[in-house]
Amino acid sequence: MTSLEIVPLTGIGEVRPGDDLADLIIASPTVVESGDCLVVTQKVVSKAENRLVDIDPDDPLSHKPLVERESVRVLRRRGELVISETIHGFVCANAGVDLSNVERGQAALLPVDSDRSARGIRDRLAARAGLDVAVIVSDTFGRPWRRGVTDVAIGCAGIAAIVDLRGTTDSLGRELMVTEVAAVDEIAAAADLVMGKADGIAVAIVRGLPEAWFRASSVVDEIVRSPAEDLFR
Repeated sequence: MTSLEIVPLTGIGEVRPGDDLADLIIASPTVVESGDCLVVTQKVVSKAENRLVDIDPDDPLSHKPLVERESVRVLRRRGELVISETIHGFVCANAGVDLSNVERGQAALLPVDSDRSARGIRDRLAARAGLDVAVIVSDTFGRPWRRGVTDVAIGCAGIAAIVDLRGTTDSLGRELMVTEVAAVDEIAAAADLVMGKADGIAVAIVRGLPEAWFRASSVVDEIVRSPAEDLFR
């Protein structure tokens, strides 16, 4: 890989339940090309799939029952903050229940199956516009031991979730024994640099990724570490 181009996709506008994200992407004035990787924010996927729930706009804690419902296991509580595991296997704050960038009196839940969401967008772009692209659904997560948030992948299609470098050599010729790159997380984080948190950009194009990273079958579950392998749960 010599260089990457990361382009914000403009013209999406406010997404409503029932909107077809593939059609909105096709209608954008920003040109999408075969070989691109599209990073689509979870929020617009959840909106399009009507993963919105009404809450009491005057009660700042009215979304807490949703957090409990969306959690399969609570790992930590501190005040109002809950760190829990979702049905998808993600460990995150408040089970991914989000109040930002939605109408007052609503909360957004994670998509039921973000890999399926990504495949749907990818397949419709191929069928309607002849585009052969990869799609990543991204969301913002915090991280243990480090302050701040970053975007990660919660769904993918047409792109390797993990790039396995075990058995290859480093720049000094030493064999890599354990190195596996979370490719879709790195792409999601890079795309967020042009999307921001308050700029209204819901899709970004990442162009110039290695051809070897593109593959038909891949799921984000490949990244989720099983409890048996997890030293910290």
